[in-house]
Parts: sequence; structure tokens; C-alpha cells
Amino acid sequence: MSDALVPVIGLLLALAVMLPFAIAHRRRERATAAAAVEALRYGLHEPVSLHPVVDPAGCIGTGNCISVCPEETVLGMRHGQAVVVAPARCIGHGLCERACPVDAIRLVFGTERRGVDIPRIRENFETNVPGLYIVGELGGMGLIGNAFEQGRQCADGIFREGVGRGGPLDAVVVGCGPAGLSTSLNLLHRRARFTTIEREDIGGTVRHYPRKKLVLTRTVQVPGYGKLDFREIPKEDLMEVWHDIVQRTGLEVRTGEPATGIDRLEDGTFSVTTTTGAHHARRVVLAIGRRGVPRRLGVPGEDSPDVAYSLREPEAYQQDRILVVGGGDSAVEAALALAAQPGNTVHLSYRGERFGRIKEANRQRIDAALQAGHLRAMFSSRVLEIAPGRVHLENGAGRAGTLDIDRVFVFIGGALPTAFLRACGVAIDTRFGTAARVR
Repeated sequence: MSDALVPVIGLLLALAVMLPFAIAHRRRERATAAAAVEALRYGLHEPVSLHPVVDPAGCIGTGNCISVCPEETVLGMRHGQAVVVAPARCIGHGLCERACPVDAIRLVFGTERRGVDIPRIRENFETNVPGLYIVGELGGMGLIGNAFEQGRQCADGIFREGVGRGGPLDAVVVGCGPAGLSTSLNLLHRRARFTTIEREDIGGTVRHYPRKKLVLTRTVQVPGYGKLDFREIPKEDLMEVWHDIVQRTGLEVRTGEPATGIDRLEDGTFSVTTTTGAHHARRVVLAIGRRGVPRRLGVPGEDSPDVAYSLREPEAYQQDRILVVGGGDSAVEAALALAAQPGNTVHLSYRGERFGRIKEANRQRIDAALQAGHLRAMFSSRVLEIAPGRVHLENGAGRAGTLDIDRVFVFIGGALPTAFLRACGVAIDTRFGTAARVR
């Protein structure tokens, strides 16, 4: 071989090695550009709550954060570095933060312009009220995996602080969604003296998801039960798993017993008042979720028995004229489920000009249903009044109209139970781009 050919061959080999990487890099940058256009179009470029922030001075462009994110197009690649494309789609997995090898990404609450109300919580999940803890979604960190981990850490901390053999209970756990269930199971494993109360039934907020909604989770270890290693599971199956966990572990949950007040006594213990009595404990763990109080329309007639704020069994509604109010994932999923039932006529009222912060799969499903005429969307509209057999609405031009409606389902989000928290003495902070603790 001629010496003159050696550098040429070396160059060709180098190109052969680098070309696939260059093609993949360009493809990713094009996908980022397209995703950014879509995010701007649907309002996904403005974060709702928890979302990632990338430090451009520290990012080395490995792409780890993009590949591990289960929510597509939250992050992308531009000019060889990670960028936040659709922060409104972030639901707080925290996988991107943990995957970055140089700590150039972090999750934050709110932005400089838009704050998020979060209860004041210390590293051990204790609020500004000594002995009163908050875990799970109420503290700003959703998802089953996060909630289970927080419940475990909180219970371990309570055990390390000491448990008693007489007198008041060691703890009262308020709520039996994923965070409350985890806290209770870990306290049971530690042989602490406690009681768990739940306003409705085991499952908490997840029970109100529409049927067949897939709930993302990560592998968690359940004391006295074993490992839950599924990543996606239908809501109905998840409820069965939780009931099986409760039965096999012997956990006692006082369902149908909502907490109506929490008072800290002079000796530092608590009295938790419920609809059936009171519980005396050294500590209280609140795991009631942020959506425990549905946001209301504030219009006449919304207290009618024909108005609901959740949908558990779509099959129970057939041959009905239905109005669904809202434009998020829950509203879209409920409208689709109701439209699939025999004889239903479904209208969807949304104050926005188009669906914004919904998952791509839901966007495709609702677009197809609208094109097929399975339901009707009424954009830029709002409900003025709900009356027996009809609903009065107003469109974006200010024109009022009436729909003949049998049932109304409202999915416009949940209100942070601020009044209840403040009555308990818990301080509420508004976060403007404050870093979250990802555990």
C-alpha cells in the first residue's frame, strides 16, 4: 500500500465512523425544531408547575436527559446542547436530573413570571408545624414512584425519631393514595402505632382518573408484599393491586372518614377530628393530594345532582345528552369515554381556542373523534348557568346560547386546599423558579 493512501484511508474510516453520529445529531435537531413549533402552537412552552431547567454553561450534550424522559418532547437538542422544548408536558419524574452526568439540569417550581403555591416543607417532609408532615402530590411531587419513595422516607424518619408504647398514637396518616399507602405500609413494617383515614376509598386521587387511563410508575419495593416492577398499568388493575396489598399486609384503613380539622395541642401532640370522632397522635402525615378539592365553575346550578367532578364508570351513562367542561387530559379522556357509550351525545366546552396542554396520544384521539363526528367541541366558550335539562353558555364573541343537557361533568383542575392547610397552621410559599428536591 502506498504511503500516500494511508491518510486518505484513515480519513475515510473516520468519516464512516462519524457519519452515523452526524446524521443522528441532525435528525434530533430537526425533531427539536418541529417540537418547538408545536409547543408554541399549543401553549406547551410555558410550564404549569414542576419542570426542568438546563444550565447551558454546564451541559455537555450527552443526550442522556432526553433518552430517559418518558414524556416525549419535553427536552430536545439544539446546537449540541439539551434545551427545554415543552415544559408543560413535564410531570416530575426527575429522571432527566438524575441522568445528567455533570449536574447541568434541575427541576424547579414555577418561573420568574409565574409562581406556584407549595406548602412549606423541610427536607424530612415536616412542615413549619412541628410534627405535621406532607408527602406526595400536595407537596408538589406527583407520580406513584415519587409518592411511594417519599412515604418510605417519611415513615423511616418518624421511626428514627422514636415511637412510643403507650399514650397517643405515633402517627395519623390522612389519605390513602400512593403516598399515604406507602407511609402506612412502612409504619406498619416498623411496628409503629398509627391509624390511616381516607375520605373515600383506597387509591386517593388515582380513583378519579377515567377508566383505562394508564398510570406511569417506577419499580418500588412494598414492605410485606414485594416488588412492583411494572412501568404502565391500567387504573383498574392498579386499584386491584392496592387492595391486594392492603389485604395481604393486614393494613387497616378507615375509609369513608374524612379529616375535618387538625389541632396541635399544648403538649405538642395532635387531635385529628373526623366525621366520626377524633384521633390523638404525636404526629400527623398529610397525603391528601392537590386535586382533593375540585375547582368549581362558580355558576348558578352547579350544585345540581346532575353535575359531577369525576368519572369512574362511563358505562353507567348511556342514551344521555352530556356536557364535559375542560380542556386538559382528564376532560378529553372523559369526553372520549362517554362518547363511546351507546346513544350518548357529547359536547365538550373549553374556554381556550384549541386544546393545549394535553398528551400527544390524547390529541390524536380527540382530533379523530371530532373529525368522525363522535362528539362536538365548543372552543372559546364558558358555562353561564346550569338548569334542569339545559345549560346556558357564552361563546368567545359574547353570544349566549342554550344546550339541552342531561348531565354535566366538570374537569377544570383541582384547587390546593389552602384554607385547610392554613387552618392547620401550615405556611404556603409561592415558588418562582425554585429548585425541587428530587428523591
